[in-house]
Amino acid sequence: MKSIKVLGTGCSTCKALFSTVEQVVSDLGLEANVTKEEDIVKIMEYNVMTLPALVVDEKVVAKGKLNYEQVKEILAK
Repeated sequence: MKSIKVLGTGCSTCKALFSTVEQVVSDLGLEANVTKEEDIVKIMEYNVMTLPALVVDEKVVAKGKLNYEQVKEILAK
């Protein structure tokens, strides 16, 4: 796992997911670059209609609101 992106326009749910992802990466000791993409044009390139979305190594792995345990399960794989 090299890169993790949170796609979102800046809403509170998007910000919460970004914070949760950072916490999970830290807790699991993962070496990954975590970024947040708010540019709607770039978000549309991922073909997602539901935000926030979680992208790992350029692949959309989840959409919508996620809690800590759900993010941990996704990133632990």
